[in-house]
Amino acid sequence: MKILILFAHPAFQKSTVNKALTDGINLIENVTFHDLYEEYPDMDIDIDREQELLTKHDCIVFMHPMYWYSTPAIFKEWQDLVLEHGWAYGSTGNALLGKLFFLAVTTGAPKEVFQKGEIQNYTVRELLAPLTQTGTFCKMNVIPPFVTHGGLILEGERLLQYKAEYHKLLTHIAQDKLDPEKVKEYEYLNHYIKEV
Repeated sequence: MKILILFAHPAFQKSTVNKALTDGINLIENVTFHDLYEEYPDMDIDIDREQELLTKHDCIVFMHPMYWYSTPAIFKEWQDLVLEHGWAYGSTGNALLGKLFFLAVTTGAPKEVFQKGEIQNYTVRELLAPLTQTGTFCKMNVIPPFVTHGGLILEGERLLQYKAEYHKLLTHIAQDKLDPEKVKEYEYLNHYIKEV
């Protein structure tokens, strides 16, 4: 499967975690890494080019840090412009029909605080619902996210473990070994990839 990673981080040069996760990612066969802020520093998004990229890939990944329970700004602009009615959704919008879709997000806080009664009060899956619904609305096959927690304190061996798991997941998907229905039983793709 051909994988398109749509990546957005407005302060990528300061991100230890995202630098680690993306290091060497272009070496994985059938993976296209597409940095939106690098490609469009003025946010002047080329809609035709983006739609062509989407069409040429079988699996679409939104990769970004969680900013205020959502995406960095360019992702919202990208969605508003690229996912057009009649192309991505609507009765004749079938360009993304059946493509695999998941989110690869990083959070500054540990997983324990993402639950009712804790400081974040919602799970990561609940907070990501608008994005997963976007995938569903565009007729894609949505699977659980890959989540890297605790980015503000993550380093060393634990960070390298997240990187290894993420790269293993991408390789697994690129080799068409992932069963989309089976992985839907998992909270995160992290849990799935540890078992294969």
